[in-house]
Amino acid sequence: MTEFIATLRRARKDFFKLRKHRDVPAWSMWVMTFLVAMAWGIGMLTLAGFAAKRGASTAWWLEQAPPFLGTTLVIGAVFHIVFSLIERLAPQRFIDWTNGEPGVGVSAFFAVTSMACVAAGLSLAYVLLGGLPGMERLDWTPERSWWSVVTGSVFFSVIWGLWAWQEWHEEQLKRQTKEAELRLLQAQIEPHFLFNTLANVRSLIDCDPKEAGELLDAFTDHLRASLTTMRAESVTLDQELALVGHYLKLMQLRMCERLSFGIDADEAARAVSLPPLLLQPLVENAIHHGLECQVEPGHVEVHARVQDGVLRITVTDDGLGLDAPRNRKGNGVATQNIRERLSRRYGSRARLHLEPAQPKGTRALLELPLTP
Repeated sequence: MTEFIATLRRARKDFFKLRKHRDVPAWSMWVMTFLVAMAWGIGMLTLAGFAAKRGASTAWWLEQAPPFLGTTLVIGAVFHIVFSLIERLAPQRFIDWTNGEPGVGVSAFFAVTSMACVAAGLSLAYVLLGGLPGMERLDWTPERSWWSVVTGSVFFSVIWGLWAWQEWHEEQLKRQTKEAELRLLQAQIEPHFLFNTLANVRSLIDCDPKEAGELLDAFTDHLRASLTTMRAESVTLDQELALVGHYLKLMQLRMCERLSFGIDADEAARAVSLPPLLLQPLVENAIHHGLECQVEPGHVEVHARVQDGVLRITVTDDGLGLDAPRNRKGNGVATQNIRERLSRRYGSRARLHLEPAQPKGTRALLELPLTP
C-alpha cells in the first residue's frame, strides 16, 4: 500500500504536463485520471446542485450523481487518450513548448484541446450511456450542452492559465537556484583535476626534465581545450569523451607502456547532452587509485550506449580494485561531487555505481536519463 501511494504521488507530480517519457507505470496515470475526473465531476455536480437550490434534497443528489459522474468518467478517459496520443506522436520540440512559459499560444492550445475533448466525451457518453436507466435526466440538447462545453472549457482554461503561470515562475526560481548550486559543485571539481595533473608534472621535473616538458605541453593543450567546457552548463558526450581522450593521452605520456586505453561510444550516445566533467574524475580515479599503484601494465576502457531511454556509461580498469589496501588516501570528493550534481540535475533518475570488475579492477557505471 505504501508503494502504491508513493507511485501515485510521483504520477501526480507531472500529471498536468506533457511528457515523452515518464518514470511511473501507465496504470498510475489512469488512476490519477480517474481521481481527477471524479473530483471535477463532484465539484461541478455540487455547483449545479446549489445553483438549482437543491442542496438540501438528498433524493436529487442520488438521482443526478450516477449519470453525471458516469459522463464525467467518459470525458476523463477521452482526455487521457487524446493527451497520451499527443505525447506519443508530437515531436519533443512541441512537448517542450507546451511545458514552457504559459503564454497566449500555449493557453489557446490547451483551451481548444480541452473543448474538443469535452465535446467528444459528451458525444461518446451519449452513445455508450444514453440508454442506461437514469441517463435520461441529463440534457443532451445542443443548445444547452454545447454552450455548457464552451463556457466551462473557457472558464477552466483561464483558471489553468493562472495556475500554470504561477507554477512556471516557481519552477524558474527553483531552476535558477539549482543552477547556482551546480556551478558551485562544478567549481569544486576543477581544482581537483588541475592539482592532480600538476602533481604529475612536478614529480617528473627532477628525474626527467625532457619528459616533464612534453607532459607540460600536452597538459597546456588539454587545458586550453577544456577551459571552455568547464564553465558550460551542458556539453555533449562527444565533447566529454574528447576531453577524456586528451587526459588519457596525457597520462600515457607519463606512464608510457604501463597504460593503454580504449573509448567506445556510438553516435546516439555521443549526441546526448550532460553536465561537464562527469567522466574525467572517474578516469582519474581509475588511474590514480587503480593503475598507478600496481607494477604491471593496466588498461582503462570507456564504453557508452543509449538503452531504453537511458545513457549508460562505464569506466572500467583492471587495476587493484575496490577491496585492495589503499596506498594513496582519498576523501571521495570526486565521486561525492558527481552524485550531488546528478541529484540536483536529474533527481532520482540518475545514478553512479561502483562495483568490482572481472577478473579484477573496478567498474564505474553512470546512468543518465536522456532529458534532465
